[in-house]
Amino acid sequence: MGASQFLVSVAFFAALMTMSLLPHHAQAIIRHYDFNIKMQNVTRLCHTRSIVTINGEFPGPRVVAREGDRLVIKVTNHVSNNISIHWHGIRQVRSGWADGPAYVTQCPIQTGQSYVYNFTITGQRGTLWWHAHISWLRSTLYGPLIILPKKNVPYPFQKPYKEVPIVFGEWFNTDTEAIIKQALQTGGGPNVSDAYTINGLPGPLYNCSAKDTFKLKVKPGKTYLLRMINAALNDELFFSIANHTLTVVDADAVYVKPFQTHTILIAPGQTTNLLLKTKPNFPGATFLMTARPYVTGQGTFDNSTVAGILEYESPFLHSTKNLPLYKPLLPALNDTSFATSFSKKLRSLASPQFPANVPQKVDKHFFFTVGLGTSPCDHHNKSSCQGPNGTRFAASVSNISYVQPTTALLQAHFTGQSSTVYNPDFPYSPLHWFNYTGNPPNNTMVGNGTKLMVLPYNTSVELVMQDTSILGAESHPLHLHGFNFFVVGQGFGNYDPNNDPKKFNLVDPVERNTVGVPSGGWVAIRFLADNPGVWFMHCHLEVHTSWGLKMAWLVLDGKLPNQKLLPPPSDLPKC
Repeated sequence: MGASQFLVSVAFFAALMTMSLLPHHAQAIIRHYDFNIKMQNVTRLCHTRSIVTINGEFPGPRVVAREGDRLVIKVTNHVSNNISIHWHGIRQVRSGWADGPAYVTQCPIQTGQSYVYNFTITGQRGTLWWHAHISWLRSTLYGPLIILPKKNVPYPFQKPYKEVPIVFGEWFNTDTEAIIKQALQTGGGPNVSDAYTINGLPGPLYNCSAKDTFKLKVKPGKTYLLRMINAALNDELFFSIANHTLTVVDADAVYVKPFQTHTILIAPGQTTNLLLKTKPNFPGATFLMTARPYVTGQGTFDNSTVAGILEYESPFLHSTKNLPLYKPLLPALNDTSFATSFSKKLRSLASPQFPANVPQKVDKHFFFTVGLGTSPCDHHNKSSCQGPNGTRFAASVSNISYVQPTTALLQAHFTGQSSTVYNPDFPYSPLHWFNYTGNPPNNTMVGNGTKLMVLPYNTSVELVMQDTSILGAESHPLHLHGFNFFVVGQGFGNYDPNNDPKKFNLVDPVERNTVGVPSGGWVAIRFLADNPGVWFMHCHLEVHTSWGLKMAWLVLDGKLPNQKLLPPPSDLPKC
């Protein structure tokens, strides 16, 4: 081989090597994950439990993709429980079969079976998450779903030095499936958690837990992006880091106008991206980051505090053990005024690159009540009457407590066999009006049914959700599958259809997938029904979902081929 041929060969080999080292995500790619559902022994608070996990990890593995990528996630069930996984906040445009709520878009994956969740991430970037969507299994089956911007597309804020997921959870010393099973048998409230966790760790404020503490080690003078996720079962949480200011830049994977705060409020199902700018020099101290619940209801709750530690890298060789430790001040447990002012600061970025496409005209107006209620108990079995005044706890949307079918709603719709599974007649507004936030009516019994609200393709929707005072006013984080929506208004008391719409923000309202209906108040949202399929809407407090605070929307196909739901995959689980 001549010298020139040799050089050409070397150059060609070098070019090949360079190409192989280039990031593969210059364009959208397919990313494969294997989720094996298996039991794993995990010890927290000196209690060892065999818990349901993905690949033996608790919390579960991080799923990372870029906007435009396709995710192909094979879930294989090696445990005795039925399983389904929801990709919380993913739009699932025309891919509703991959959305995950059991008996809504799919039958659950049975023992020994597997199912491939196959979907493309379209027009979304930010922090989302995945979790089990059947019974209370999400107490241990959850993890981050991080969507990076397309290659070479910058964040609309300062590029962080490092990105850190911070996932809140709840730890129970006993089996959560047994807890909710017992509560549904007795009609009473379920036992509460024994600790809150940060990335699966309860931290030093609990007994027998100091070694299980999340530590965030930082360098001075750097900016960190904290990807906050509330995966707790039943509690909205306040969060703060002692002596540090946080900048909110994103909510539910949508950029917001940045604002500074010492404390955030995050409801189950919600995500928030925060910029943490560390102090310019080594501060000679360590700092607690803590979270504890925001509580509005009258039921029992886990009144504890989870803590992690923010630790600066020391320029000296000595240990940081003897440094002073600062604690943050969190709002009072029932500080609704903080909750209100925090939520009002959240506004869409509404820039040319990231516009807020708020529906300006509304095709259909809906008014739903959300709240608690009661069901009659079996008087032959007095142990089933442990709810209020000898009844059973229930919850409902517009006084219809959802009855879970034994067939998946989407399958029933697609195969034209819906008549035996659901009724397409969910009411536009409650059938019985009362002073929703005043003295509750004498009759607090709920109706029951599996009713869907049917929407033609591309309907622009305005929905007002009104809390009620039945069994106590309470904040309800409502999550809508398949869509983001704009939070155009909120207030306290009863919604006034004549005057409240005059105050709606139709310019830069926050866009999200989970919103807190204010305690003793209402929230108004708008969305465009441009995604055919069956889409679950429910309270993200798991106890309220178990009691029936859920319903579903059926969005019909459009006329064009790209406006129709795709057919189901061949491995769709059977009931």
